Amino acid sequence: MPVKAIRIHEDGGPEVLRYEDAPDPVPGKGQVLVELRAASLNHLDVWIRKGLPSVAKPRILGADGSGIVVSGDGFGQGDRVVINPGLDHGDGTITVIGEHTDGTHAELIAVPRSQVYPIPDGLDFEAAAAFPLVFETAYRMLATKAHLQEDEWVLVWGIGSGVSTACLAIAKALGAHVITTSSSATKLEHARELGADAALNHETDDVVTTVKELSGGGAHVVVDHVGEATWQRSLAAARADGRVCVCGATSGPNPPAQLHRIWWKQLTIYGSTMGSREDFEAAYELVASGRALPVVDKVFPLAEAAAAHERLEAGEQLGKIVLRIPG
Repeated sequence: MPVKAIRIHEDGGPEVLRYEDAPDPVPGKGQVLVELRAASLNHLDVWIRKGLPSVAKPRILGADGSGIVVSGDGFGQGDRVVINPGLDHGDGTITVIGEHTDGTHAELIAVPRSQVYPIPDGLDFEAAAAFPLVFETAYRMLATKAHLQEDEWVLVWGIGSGVSTACLAIAKALGAHVITTSSSATKLEHARELGADAALNHETDDVVTTVKELSGGGAHVVVDHVGEATWQRSLAAARADGRVCVCGATSGPNPPAQLHRIWWKQLTIYGSTMGSREDFEAAYELVASGRALPVVDKVFPLAEAAAAHERLEAGEQLGKIVLRIPG
């Protein structure tokens, strides 16, 4: 029997997304068949849709998902589960559901048993689908790479993005102080409600000066996923011996290097993407304990994935955009 899915047959804009029948996945040895109830959007889905990189087609998009178990060892039929989208091969390489394999924007998916975890108590399907990729990414940057310590200061650009709301939640859970930014007054107010110690307008405020004043010399850790539009200010806002974490470049990947700031301030630049199984499980425990919780922006039916993509590309969201399944 076919299942409904969001697939692409060519690279392009939201118009290439097709809500259509796809082959029923057949679980292999050691796999769990999951009937999906929710899946979230990531910028990864936009890049794959655009062909950056171009993948074999047709391809079902989607890295994050939650649902109920249909079959598979280690779980009972009907168990509520969430999927870890990063397949850690143990040799430093990680493949991603929805990029290297068919993804979660579908009614059914078969995934390795090692990628499936019980949904933490208190989370519905939408919230469960909202945390895996961005929390795993944020935890790896802040804890594994930058070794964030209690009472340190973190600057996180663009609070609207899923990874930024995850960084805010995880940094606060680890006992740090967080300064975040947006050009939207509504998003800045929401950031304060979520626990940000300061929320600055990156179009009208002097972010660098204010960060230095609030933190007593500059941020210990800067999270930059924006690139060209923020890079110069990221290096300027970091204190001497600070750490700058880069996990994306939505405004462009080739800013002026500003090398003199790196050597003069003896900065450390960490490139980071996704995370290991240990990173996912550490982030999962923060969510399960209630110390760090995902933020759901808006929920669309699966069939309206194109509208969800348009909202993400327009930068209108604060937190994660989620698709409800069945649509």
